[in-house]
Amino acid sequence: MKKFNFLLLAMFALIGFVEAQPNNESVMMSNGKIYVVMAVVVTIVFGLFLYLFLLDRKISKLEK
Repeated sequence: MKKFNFLLLAMFALIGFVEAQPNNESVMMSNGKIYVVMAVVVTIVFGLFLYLFLLDRKISKLEK
């Protein structure tokens, strides 16, 4: 669970770093494609967290 918390913290730190750089944001916002990009990123991140959660549960069962 500690690894999961660290991964979550690292992800939020990375998102904060990316948001601080607005060079391509205006181009994406003007075309309206930023919402598509964000939807894809959120879907991928959600899938990774779901996979890690299920994997952690399986490993915990094997340890018992």
